[in-house]
Amino acid sequence: MNKTKKLTLSAMFVAIGLVLPFLTGQVPQIGNMLCPMHIPVLLCGLICGWKYGATVGFALPLLRYALFGMPILFPTGIAMAFELATYGLVVGLWYSKSKWQCIISLYRALIAAMLLGRIVWGFAQITLLGISGNAFTWQMFMAGAFLNAIPGIILQLVFIPAVMVALHRTGLVPFHKGAAKETVRETA
Repeated sequence: MNKTKKLTLSAMFVAIGLVLPFLTGQVPQIGNMLCPMHIPVLLCGLICGWKYGATVGFALPLLRYALFGMPILFPTGIAMAFELATYGLVVGLWYSKSKWQCIISLYRALIAAMLLGRIVWGFAQITLLGISGNAFTWQMFMAGAFLNAIPGIILQLVFIPAVMVALHRTGLVPFHKGAAKETVRETA
């Protein structure tokens, strides 16, 4: 995929990330728990690569704050910027370096990105709240990173692979069997 196409797709993912929270916000009970900005960042990392995914992830909450005043910049928006940048970086890097780019490696990359992103979010919250003289407890971390995010985690684990399979079927983002297939051909 060429650079212009990746930049265009990244801009599209930024636009989706700016608008999607308005749509999920229409469901007050679980709107925020669906983690609407995570989906375009994860898809950007998978489709465009880790550099674009990390850049979109870092910029998205900051840009959304500048345009709409949400999420609140300190500490939420800044911590989210680091969390989403980690999502885009890890999912893109892990998936692109997988021996086989298939549904299994897609799930591995998603789960790794989700775990590492939430850990980075926790460290960012500890640092930012420590600067302001507030504490960030283990209970706050577990609630914010996992318990309150269960609907979003489920949505991401169902929706993102479905999108990737659909893109694979259209030929836009094909799954690859990587170096292992090439090695088998060379030795045969």
